[in-house]
Amino acid sequence: MDDKVVTVDDQIVAELTIPENVAKELLLVSNSSSLETALEKLIELAKEEGGRLDLSSKNVVTTVLHLCQSLSSISYRYLLLLSLKVLRNLCAGEIRNQNEFLQQRGVEIVVDVIMSVGLTPDPDCMIIRVGLQLLGNYSVGGGERQCDVWYQLFPHKFLKIARVRNQEICDPLCMVIYTCCDGTDGLLTDLCSEKGLPILIEILRTASAVGLKEVWLKLLLSKLCIEGSYISSIFFKLHSYPSVENNGVVTHVVDQFVIEQSYLLSTLSEILNERVEHIVVSHDFARSIFGILKSASGVVDFSIRGKSDLPVGSAPIDVLGYSLTILRDICASDHLSSSKEESSKDVVDVLVSSGLIEFLLNLLWDLEPPTTIRKAMKQDQIKEGTISSSFRCCPYQGFRRDIVAILGNCAYRRRHVQDEIRDKNGILLLLQQCVIDEDNPFLREWGIWCVRNLLEGNTENQGVITDLELQGTVDVPELVRLGLRVEVDPVTRRTKLVNSS
Repeated sequence: MDDKVVTVDDQIVAELTIPENVAKELLLVSNSSSLETALEKLIELAKEEGGRLDLSSKNVVTTVLHLCQSLSSISYRYLLLLSLKVLRNLCAGEIRNQNEFLQQRGVEIVVDVIMSVGLTPDPDCMIIRVGLQLLGNYSVGGGERQCDVWYQLFPHKFLKIARVRNQEICDPLCMVIYTCCDGTDGLLTDLCSEKGLPILIEILRTASAVGLKEVWLKLLLSKLCIEGSYISSIFFKLHSYPSVENNGVVTHVVDQFVIEQSYLLSTLSEILNERVEHIVVSHDFARSIFGILKSASGVVDFSIRGKSDLPVGSAPIDVLGYSLTILRDICASDHLSSSKEESSKDVVDVLVSSGLIEFLLNLLWDLEPPTTIRKAMKQDQIKEGTISSSFRCCPYQGFRRDIVAILGNCAYRRRHVQDEIRDKNGILLLLQQCVIDEDNPFLREWGIWCVRNLLEGNTENQGVITDLELQGTVDVPELVRLGLRVEVDPVTRRTKLVNSS
């Protein structure tokens, strides 16, 4: 073929070792006079469903794959990038192009381009990104296509790609992994094995470093952590802890947390908040988050009052806070069970039976009173010289509110939760939360919601309030409107609410 026909930026590139038939076919099918223009036209044609269908009858996938093999050199990065874009668009939902890609061993060719050209000492992130998008579009076809991609990349090549700290690469990598594992339990098991977990850890380290929270990452984490049973494996793998073994059970000794762990929980919290009515929550996930909450509560310094909402930038505090927001959303509604074994149990009941209510009430008991009550108490205590410093502070703004929110959600139409809170003397404590608190925005609203749920349909709980006796009290306007007043115990200095009528 005449050299002047194959051009890049209107300059003759005689050194290109492209088979004559490859260049000729591409120029012909695109009605172009240069290879670069031909690829650009094909990219646009393949964006439309009709264009992809038309090109599927012209063996364009095969031709472009042959071109990629001819251009497997760093010197021709731009032409390679254009070629990958053509293939990416052709494989987007067009089964005939996907079949042709499979028959021509397209995955092997594209992976070779990614590894030899993209993953150089100076990675070409666009080559990697478009190559991954292509593999993701192809694997959506399911079945053998998923395995075709998976076994070419898992685990070592996936791991090398995951270690590139770039946002443009991380999300399409999640797309490939998600589409490969979707509906294939065996591949999902591979991913969460000792060989696969390092891939996930590197993805999360990259995502945390670049602030990525795109859709494919969220879909992957939802499948693995919220709907699956792998949250503990992933969470604790993000940081190496010493461990102890007792009767064959290995327990992690948590004395610190790292920012990647708080990032993981913040992302999971976002997912639940966005899809709370539609997502399937596994019992393992709920129990694991409760366990993380208990671990974090033993690490956080409660002597310092937090000045900001989440995230505060302290990994232990953020882990504590996001554990609470996740539990709040888990308990916000009835969820579908993730397996037949779990179908007879409500996820909230699983948490309640694990001691969630008692744990949260204890956290609340140990906290200093809300600011409205604290200010009212202060003058009285100054007079008597009995100011106490034994109470804990809220480590972030909203800590108290989040505890009350979980308790309120758990109590909604659950008689056994209403009764447990009464039996543990929690009603008066929760009535105290129906006030404005400068450190906890919307505490009053959540407090009223919680009390409403405690009283609904429960005459015993209603009787607790009716039987309150008025003693020495502190006026709080928000409570007066509810027919209640704050009482300060002269001995313990704890506050409680009494009926003012």
